Amino acid sequence: MSKQTVNYKKLANEIIDIIGDNNIESVTHCETRLRFIVKNRNKIDDNSIQNLSGVKGVFFGSGQYQVIVGTGVVNHVYEEIEKSKRVNAIYGNDNVQSTEDRSNQPLGRRIMAMLAGIFIPIVPVIAATGLFLGLKSTFTNAEVLKLFGTTPSAIPSSLITVTSVLTDTVFAFLPALLVWSTFKYFKGTPIIGIVLGIMLVSPILPNAYSVANGSAKAIMLFNSIPVIGSQGSVLTALVAGFIGAKLELFFRKHMPNVLEQILTPFLTLLVTFAIMILGVGPIVHSIENILVSLVQSLIHLPFGIGGFLIGALYPLMVVVGIHQMMIAIETSLLAATHLNPLITLEAMYGFANLGVALAIFLRAKSQNAKENCASAMASQLFGVSEPTIFGVLIRYNMRPLFVTVFTSGLGAAVLGMFNVAANTYGLAVLPSYLMYIYNFRYLVIYTIVSVLTIVVAFILTNMFAIPKDVLMDDSIASAESKKVEVKDEVIAAPVSGETINLKEVSDPVFSSEMMGKGIAFKTPKSGSINVYAPASGKLSVVAKTGHAYGIKTEHGAEILVHLGLNTVSLNGEGFNVKVKEGESVKKGQLLGSMDVDLIRSKKLDPTIIMVVTNTDDYTKVESNNKNKVEQGEEILSVQKKKIIS
Repeated sequence: MSKQTVNYKKLANEIIDIIGDNNIESVTHCETRLRFIVKNRNKIDDNSIQNLSGVKGVFFGSGQYQVIVGTGVVNHVYEEIEKSKRVNAIYGNDNVQSTEDRSNQPLGRRIMAMLAGIFIPIVPVIAATGLFLGLKSTFTNAEVLKLFGTTPSAIPSSLITVTSVLTDTVFAFLPALLVWSTFKYFKGTPIIGIVLGIMLVSPILPNAYSVANGSAKAIMLFNSIPVIGSQGSVLTALVAGFIGAKLELFFRKHMPNVLEQILTPFLTLLVTFAIMILGVGPIVHSIENILVSLVQSLIHLPFGIGGFLIGALYPLMVVVGIHQMMIAIETSLLAATHLNPLITLEAMYGFANLGVALAIFLRAKSQNAKENCASAMASQLFGVSEPTIFGVLIRYNMRPLFVTVFTSGLGAAVLGMFNVAANTYGLAVLPSYLMYIYNFRYLVIYTIVSVLTIVVAFILTNMFAIPKDVLMDDSIASAESKKVEVKDEVIAAPVSGETINLKEVSDPVFSSEMMGKGIAFKTPKSGSINVYAPASGKLSVVAKTGHAYGIKTEHGAEILVHLGLNTVSLNGEGFNVKVKEGESVKKGQLLGSMDVDLIRSKKLDPTIIMVVTNTDDYTKVESNNKNKVEQGEEILSVQKKKIIS
């Protein structure tokens, strides 16, 4: 199968078509998957979605129908879902029916979906803060500075103060971020959430940390109610955000229109702040402290038992999609202690995945399996585990997953015994080492254990978990297969003009040959240019905007003719289409035209590109190296691969 860039818009619409507009209650996404809340999971045809180009797998968990499309791709597909005219159908209103559907879901699933929706947006800034802390610790370390002939005392205090803005801001205002995200999740007004969150950590109130260490005293309201800030309290922020958002929606529904704009924010802030300050906040914070203590007790069980349990269970949590709940616990640990031992234990599963995938890759005779493992390992190196889990671990049988579970637990147990802890979260596998640069001892131990985890997983997979399916050579066809003769096909130039080596095109998607091998053509400096079919075949693509045509030739070549770079942004302006998708065309037939003057006036590149998108199906795709050609003149030749009988 040829490697083609995913058509995000098409994929977005295809996924919605299969799930069903009326079956979708809401949609969000994480780093690798679209997460749909659906009304009836049984109406969805999993196979139809899995067979879509660009989809790596599907899974139903945490009350969400999850479509795995991969890192990077998920952002674009989600954006197309938002931009589509079907967005209102997807997001809908908070009507009675959708509320009933949501309430009928199991409580655990609703909580998982809520935690994911609230915490995922703040992960990047906490990860960035961890890196700032690590860099600051490194460059103020006495041993590091000694290499440069200086000491920590030589660093200006003003520089330390300024860098503290980078390292301290997020945790100082963490409740504000969480209240904002909670308001957003529950469809309140985010700016009200931000203000409410800032109120909870206002410098006017006694700082919670200072009160805890005795350097400050709580304000005694009415001589009986202690009032302090909510620094470091994640649960308090979540409760405040939930209460505030629900109150805002209530006030907006019942407030007269003439008063709504002023009184709704006023009452929301006043009532929510009063509720939190007058008792709910301190009570919730006390509950949170107990939960954090319980988690710490589990982590520090003797002989690494706690570490093993966490490390072994985490891969299974990822499989069923409930691992997002761990972000809430990790955030509480970071807020309370500024350390995160939990992510350290969870991280070993990524290294175990690498060892398993590497073993299968090296043993596999199936080229498809090799490509699958190679792609999965490339993603796994940067912490994206879904391709490994769904494409390798549970694709053939469950034994590779068992190896990951055991090895992840083993590595976590060792790290638990050494009390290794990160100073942030959000980084995994290769980038995860950055979470330990603040402490050289932790960095060394983490590095050694992570490498050994890969080695042990590799050995165990070779011994017990190589799937039989990957040991079969898929390059040999069945005995009934007919021998296909090698046929050369020649493709003509769709326009007249000077040729350009594809690698010199300014668009990296084409110049990297990601779309396939081919050739590019310069266009006239002015005027309009006609574009003709480079070969006979069927039009598989005719862009509504007129900027691209796809032809599948009579001999199987898949040709894309692309008019200009980024010209899709013109929405059809400057293009004139003469054909329809699905129509059969003859070599030399007029496809359409492009207004070069208009393209240049919009500061866009009018270069015309022609590529063979199924390049991988051929042994050769090469140009005749002519510097200038006439329309209809032979320019590309392709040679098919042999199929061995």
